[in-house]
Amino acid sequence: QVQLVESGGGLVQTGNSLRLSCTVSGLTVSTALMGWFRQAPGQERKFVARIIGTDGNTLYSDSVKGRFTISRDYAKNTVYLQMNSLKPEDTAVYVCAAGRRAYNYWGQGTQVTVSS
Repeated sequence: QVQLVESGGGLVQTGNSLRLSCTVSGLTVSTALMGWFRQAPGQERKFVARIIGTDGNTLYSDSVKGRFTISRDYAKNTVYLQMNSLKPEDTAVYVCAAGRRAYNYWGQGTQVTVSS
């Protein structure tokens, strides 16, 4: 059984940083497709970043490119999303997703609120 548990959300001011964690069981982060998505109130869920493969190929949405970094810790089987230079428009519930070739598994999400 695959489980994803996010943590690290909170309330921060504009310009500050947060690091989200997604601890995974039942799937190995070193080979799985791992992604972060976010959903703001009244909006659809949107892609943020993903990492895949043993070479750690990454992809980011244009809105976070250069500010957010996705990474993996094999020993902890955890995926991180380092978020810098946060803006009020980054406010959302951030959800971790995983799978072998598609996003078949989803976490519950963690709230990130950026105040202006």
